[in-house]
Amino acid sequence: MTNTRPDFTPQPITLSSDKITLRPLTLDDSTGFYNAGNFPQLWQWVIPNRCESLAAATQWIKMSLEEQARNQHVPFVIVDNASNKIIGSTRYCTIVPDNRHLEIGYTFITPEFQRTHVNTQAKYLLLKHAFEKLGAVRVSIRTNENNQQSRNAIARIGGKFEGILRNHRILSDGTLRNTAMFSIIEQEWPEVKTALENKLNRVTATI
Repeated sequence: MTNTRPDFTPQPITLSSDKITLRPLTLDDSTGFYNAGNFPQLWQWVIPNRCESLAAATQWIKMSLEEQARNQHVPFVIVDNASNKIIGSTRYCTIVPDNRHLEIGYTFITPEFQRTHVNTQAKYLLLKHAFEKLGAVRVSIRTNENNQQSRNAIARIGGKFEGILRNHRILSDGTLRNTAMFSIIEQEWPEVKTALENKLNRVTATI
């Protein structure tokens, strides 16, 4: 069965829906990335604030591209098709080729586009590519235990709650973070896909 699967080698790629495009992150995106992320409330549960300044955002992009060169991350910017503006970022990370696992993480969406179609469409594009083109058997999504908004959003797109990893990370300020773990596995993808497509169709019908 494994031999019939495609190579599990996530690479930079452009993924598009009717309203958003995920395209590979580049250094040329520094200003747009910074403008989309320069809102303190986006970083309430994330330390440090990667968009605290243009210099910080640029350095984060450089680090992200280094991770990409090591085949550990595949970072994207989220672009609003109507305005062609960068409205956030997301990525594949924690890539484990031998086990065909990856994570969707490091996601932020500028406040103007939160609680809209953007998160659902972005996750749909990433999940569809992971399961149907890369042959993933598991996609993980995780967040701070106390970030209830993020936990609700992950559950809404079909993530199954797996539990809390206690003292999972030591943050840059020395505090300990507990992490809420969610996943979607390949056997669940057809049902999750149908539910996401129904959500997207309802949104389109009301616009």
